Amino acid sequence: MGPQLWHTGAVRDVSGWEPDAPVESPSGLDSPNDPRGVAMSEEDIADTVAAFAKAAADAKRLGFDTVEIHGAHGYLIDQFFWAGTNQRTDRYGGPTIKERSRFAAEIVSAVRHAVGSEFPIIMRVSQWKQQDFGVRLADTPALMEDWLLPLVEAGVDVLHCSQRRFWEPEFPEIDGETGLNCAGWAKKVTGATTISVGSVGLDNDVTHAFAGKGSIPASLDRLIERMEREEFDLIAVGRVLLSDKDWVAKVENGDYADLKGFNPASLAELA
Repeated sequence: MGPQLWHTGAVRDVSGWEPDAPVESPSGLDSPNDPRGVAMSEEDIADTVAAFAKAAADAKRLGFDTVEIHGAHGYLIDQFFWAGTNQRTDRYGGPTIKERSRFAAEIVSAVRHAVGSEFPIIMRVSQWKQQDFGVRLADTPALMEDWLLPLVEAGVDVLHCSQRRFWEPEFPEIDGETGLNCAGWAKKVTGATTISVGSVGLDNDVTHAFAGKGSIPASLDRLIERMEREEFDLIAVGRVLLSDKDWVAKVENGDYADLKGFNPASLAELA
């Protein structure tokens, strides 16, 4: 078990219980041409790197088994990856994804130093953003390597590759419509252990949950096929566990007919 460590950056909600603090991001942008908050100084960046490291050290001290750094979905680390929100001209910006990965790599390196060599570090990454579902950070395997390999070299053990639909191929122009998904290509170009996620066991993606819609169970055949060919190492599930706490045991025992779908009402209940 481990906590997920993250900084929301420019998408932070400034109402309700949120602390009275500046909205900060690489370049003061929530999305391309959409100003929000302030651009981080190098001192702000150093403070943030140190805060991630301290949080990871605290997690280890408290007895957790791992930490996951959230670098996906348009939050702060992902805002540094994305050219649309990172327009910096210093060492934390640049025209290439490899240059824009520096901030994330520094966080990982600091976390690794804080927790030691034997403590697993997971990092969640995604092509898509909540600001724009169609955005892609890497249009080719070579660009994906430029993006992710610096993170692995800095100390990431496991890449948690978020897709809205796990069965979609990442580069179909290379290996077809049944080709490797995001986690599969991440494993191929970095050699790291990978986690795949995205609508596992359900007939629609997470955006339906945001709209208050439910989902019905879907076949696991495509997932099993991909796991049997060792495309990726692990899977993550979310919505199905909210409505069916016994989902893993049912899958393990082959009780597929008894699997439940996702009911949005379960979001208001404690599991």
